[in-house]
Amino acid sequence: MDRKILPPQHQVFINFRGDELRKNFISHLVEALQRNEINVFTDKKEQKGENISNLFKRIEESKIAVAVFSKRYTESKWCLDELVKMKECADLGNLKMTY
Repeated sequence: MDRKILPPQHQVFINFRGDELRKNFISHLVEALQRNEINVFTDKKEQKGENISNLFKRIEESKIAVAVFSKRYTESKWCLDELVKMKECADLGNLKMTY
């Protein structure tokens, strides 16, 4: 099966909190986007407690950011910091955001 080579940058950054979302809704969302040849970035490979600057860089490289809110979303400083960065990039016209 011939597959198009996707551009190296992440086109969609997904911001969410919790394994319950990661293993259900988010995994289905990522699968659907990738099936349609859309690059996706989630923090799957990021170490908890590591420097968040790598995630900020991924947000800046993205064309679209999706924030998936859940009950415990606001308990995560990382999620809130990412959301602020997403809003800053959107305000500059560099990113489209969906909630």
